Amino acid sequence: MDLALLRTFVAVHRAGSFTRAAALLGLSQPAVTSQIRTLERQLGRPLFHRRARGVTPTAVGDELAHKAAPHLDALLQITEAEREAAGASRTLHLAGPPEFLCLRVLPALAPLVGQGHTLRTALQTGAEETLDGLAAGHHDLVVTTARPRGGLFATTALCDEEHVLVAAPYWAALVDPDRLRDKDPAALDGIPLVEVHESLPLVTRYWASVFETRLEARPETRPDAATVVVPDLRAVLACVRAGAGLAVLPRYLCQEALDHGHVVALLEPPVPPLRTWFLVVRTGSLALAHLARAHERLLRAAAQW
Repeated sequence: MDLALLRTFVAVHRAGSFTRAAALLGLSQPAVTSQIRTLERQLGRPLFHRRARGVTPTAVGDELAHKAAPHLDALLQITEAEREAAGASRTLHLAGPPEFLCLRVLPALAPLVGQGHTLRTALQTGAEETLDGLAAGHHDLVVTTARPRGGLFATTALCDEEHVLVAAPYWAALVDPDRLRDKDPAALDGIPLVEVHESLPLVTRYWASVFETRLEARPETRPDAATVVVPDLRAVLACVRAGAGLAVLPRYLCQEALDHGHVVALLEPPVPPLRTWFLVVRTGSLALAHLARAHERLLRAAAQW
């Protein structure tokens, strides 16, 4: 059986789409379709059900993928090892939110630069567009808080981040801490909000988790009452430090400001809200040595975060 046909088949099986597999393989969509039809003729069985949006494998297709994929990944690993032995340099394409990449991911991966690695980053805030880029082959590794589904992606939990409700000392002095501890968010009435989006994703999630109420229940904190909306959490922190209002921020981002008294944690709940970060790669791509090293290095670094 032709290994090229099997390689194309596994790519389609993982991608769930002829078009997406063609982009990953650098082939035209008709060429991928032709190769799959050739393989189906050789086997005498259909391998995929054609749907309006993509394809789903038949039982025969699933069985073939289960048997063939590990061996194709092993061959890729051997090929990559030979390239590395020959001194070939590889570029690692990363994507994810700018704050987390800049403050966590890139410092952890910096020692790899000069060891056969070149790092290129795509700073993106939308999880959907980031994962679409990974699926299309534009990225090699994505960090995201959205856990993707489907056979195209291999996902590993990286770390949890704690969220903190913070404000400048001026605003903190006006808040009754006892009312906050009693889960009364009305203690924050009159304080402007600072967020990364008009939908107030971090503040809304904090209200639901800690105060067990919907943010919209308070007229003062409806989305149109947000005083400052900026597309970067570092800018949110700068605005809070300057006294623009309160915000919900990851502790890793605001801990130094907390330590120096530039901002104050308005509440320290017994169970703080957490958000999980995931490392996502295309299934089978960890056979690439440079990608596997970066993946492992991030997992080790995250144990200290």
